[in-house]
Amino acid sequence: MLLHLSTWSEIEAFLGRSKTVVIPIGSNEQHGPTGLLGTDWLCPEIIAHEAQKTGDILVAPTFNIGMAQHHLDFPGTIALRPSTFMLAIGDWVRSLAHHGFEKIYFLNGHGGNVATIEAAFSELYAEVSYSGGKRGFACKLKNWWDLSGVMALANRQFPVGHGSHATPSEIAVTQWAYPDAIKSANYAPQIAPTGPIREAADFRARYADGRMGSDPGLATPEKGGELVALASKSLIDDVAAFGNEAAPE
Repeated sequence: MLLHLSTWSEIEAFLGRSKTVVIPIGSNEQHGPTGLLGTDWLCPEIIAHEAQKTGDILVAPTFNIGMAQHHLDFPGTIALRPSTFMLAIGDWVRSLAHHGFEKIYFLNGHGGNVATIEAAFSELYAEVSYSGGKRGFACKLKNWWDLSGVMALANRQFPVGHGSHATPSEIAVTQWAYPDAIKSANYAPQIAPTGPIREAADFRARYADGRMGSDPGLATPEKGGELVALASKSLIDDVAAFGNEAAPE
């Protein structure tokens, strides 16, 4: 079930059987010469939307701008400051909790978001604690590649050249969902260099075409379909486990 294609009364009815909601979250940033700028938000959205076709889960609109300052020297990247990102996450959670959602599950597609999302959770929990309020909502963060079995499959598909940014696994997922948007390029070197991540000018100087340790040319829509099928099934199971998590007495 997609929240943005539902009415308020349908959401009210859903709350009668489940207090859990999934929020795909990512970043709009460069992904090398062939990766779509939306890759990091498209991957969790693709997986979550596929999962809701067979699982009784509610998927909120995608939070598609995140922490991407180190990619800003590549045109098309849009980034939020950590403080802005935290405030926005807070208001999304407060809005959903206001309606009665108790389990708020963020399916993430960008590693650079992790620290700030976790910090936003800490702020939200502190807000409840310091107000003396009763236990309210619980938040969970899961990277899509950390869903059960997904990274093992990606490692089998791409035993070399997977890397850490503009990876063939994430490119493959977008190729499966958007075959008309597949790009091609001649990579030099075939497998990109790797190293630290700092500010934007340093990143562009180290990684001229935007890749980190990866060979996106290994991606195929077929491999992306395998990843989506496994990830969507694992997501359904993980969301169910989170929703069934017992509250302390």
